[in-house]
Amino acid sequence: MSVKPGWQGRYFEDFEIGDIYEHRLGRTITETDNTWFTLLTMNTNPIHVDRHFSKDTPFEKPLVNSCLTLSLVVGISVSDISENAIANLGWTDVTLPNPVYEGDTIYARTEVLGKRESASRSNAGIVDVRSEGFKQSGEIVIAYKRTFMVYKRGQRPETNRPVPKRS
Repeated sequence: MSVKPGWQGRYFEDFEIGDIYEHRLGRTITETDNTWFTLLTMNTNPIHVDRHFSKDTPFEKPLVNSCLTLSLVVGISVSDISENAIANLGWTDVTLPNPVYEGDTIYARTEVLGKRESASRSNAGIVDVRSEGFKQSGEIVIAYKRTFMVYKRGQRPETNRPVPKRS
């Protein structure tokens, strides 16, 4: 039996301007997700956690915390674009064109906008992308640009993952 490595993520050389990555996984947001994230981040706006209050807003029910939406779409994209990143350098142009509610399932895709060699690290490059998160209806709920520094092939530190012992 031969051991075959799993997906290792993309390196700087793998990114091509104009490529679009349809991220494989989606995630349904639960009431618990929204409540815990809102409490964890100390967001005191009742529109996220108070159903009684929310019914009198234009949305008529609790909104999912928009920072949770951002975090979720970034997380969904990691295996395709930034698993080998050294650092995030920035998020810009964040827009939230449609609301997200508990029970919505979020999917994402990312387009490569640009890439360049790092001026400060010879073992890395800089990649610019635009990501969109959308829900089960296809409505876009978030879009943003992200810049990150990513290792070049063969430059990422080893993970020192243990090898299981066979008896």
